[in-house]
Amino acid sequence: MTEITAKQEDLIVRPSAGLSLRGKIRVPGDKSISHRALMLGAIASGETEIAGLLLGEDPRSTASCFRALGADISELNEELVRVRGLGVGGLMEPAAVLDAGNSGTTLRLMLGILASQPGMFFTVTGDKSLRSRPMSRVVKPLQQMGAQIWGRKDASLAPLAILGQKLQPIHYRSPIASAQVKSCILLAGLMASGKTTVTEPTLSRDHSERMLKAFGAEIEVNPDTHSVTVTPSELRGQKVVVPGDISSAAFWLVAGAIVPDADLTVENVGINPTRTGILEVLQQMDADIEILDQHSVAGEPVASLRVRYSQLKATTISGDIIPRLIDEIPILAVAAAFAKGTTVVKDAAELRVKESDRLQVMAAQLNRMGAKVTELPDGLEIVGGTPLQGAEVDSYDDHRCAMSLAIAALRASDTTTIRRAAAAAISYPNFTPTLERICQ
Repeated sequence: MTEITAKQEDLIVRPSAGLSLRGKIRVPGDKSISHRALMLGAIASGETEIAGLLLGEDPRSTASCFRALGADISELNEELVRVRGLGVGGLMEPAAVLDAGNSGTTLRLMLGILASQPGMFFTVTGDKSLRSRPMSRVVKPLQQMGAQIWGRKDASLAPLAILGQKLQPIHYRSPIASAQVKSCILLAGLMASGKTTVTEPTLSRDHSERMLKAFGAEIEVNPDTHSVTVTPSELRGQKVVVPGDISSAAFWLVAGAIVPDADLTVENVGINPTRTGILEVLQQMDADIEILDQHSVAGEPVASLRVRYSQLKATTISGDIIPRLIDEIPILAVAAAFAKGTTVVKDAAELRVKESDRLQVMAAQLNRMGAKVTELPDGLEIVGGTPLQGAEVDSYDDHRCAMSLAIAALRASDTTTIRRAAAAAISYPNFTPTLERICQ
């Protein structure tokens, strides 16, 4: 009998000899879409209804911040959340500091909205991890638009103070493909004095463009140049249905691919083409994945994903696909540990400034379990096929590292203890009960 035990902040995984994985899984709502639905609802006129919202800590931080800014947001639940918005220029100046918790999306996207509220003063911060993460990537383009922002190390680190201004439109050519950078500037552009354009080196996830358009913003997309233009617009409240998060589904896709005799179906998963790099890479690795029941919900493509065990083969993950699977690289490192050959991940230096240095954490912790992982400046080299041993490992309070190590532990001999695994609740509150349910 496989034992999955949550003990205080830790998770203990003791797989049985005949472990198999079976069942149907519904993953939490997409985190990116949940954030954006709350934010756009708060700055739209009228009421927004959100079904399927992720109940993790990060969206709770977004809701808390926008309540403090005057939006009327009902109690968060998966069935229905109502947001009575204030209009694009209708936010209130809060008396207290806005706390984004551990959520980089909350802080970076909110900066674009706050910077464009003329004459209003805001202070924003986050937890210890977030206060060490780079903010200059959004602060600098906002300053080019005329924003007044102050903070530690030349406003590159939170806490930050913002004095809202009437912003000027710009054409920002981003040096990196980042949905957070793009979204921040587009949100600032809603109240600028003309059209604002963002051009990226490659396409990042496009949830903001889709949702802004659904809320009534005038959005022009040029896929040939990876450019998006927003015209100052009013937003109107909408009904939003949040699909399951493919970043959460990724853990089960890899679990099903590496555990012998596994057969799992993950239902109602968003398969937005800017997010499906994980499916393409797993298919390159010869994973047995079927895409079933494809349909569209509120402008986002959705499907069920069935995965069965197969012998994986190594691959190279680099270039334009990286922005489309940046959050899935920790769990892909686990898949690579069970693949035949050497997998190389490149062009992923962005992972060093996430909730943890994910390249360093995943290399060190998988190596503690007996894997053969070498850190590269911008990625990892993983020699697959070495049997993993149970060990004591540490998530470094990073939700994606915690869940990735739990999946690796399913194929390790003996017991694995994952320290600080409770961090999984940031994006997947029911991860441990789901893991218990499917282990047979």
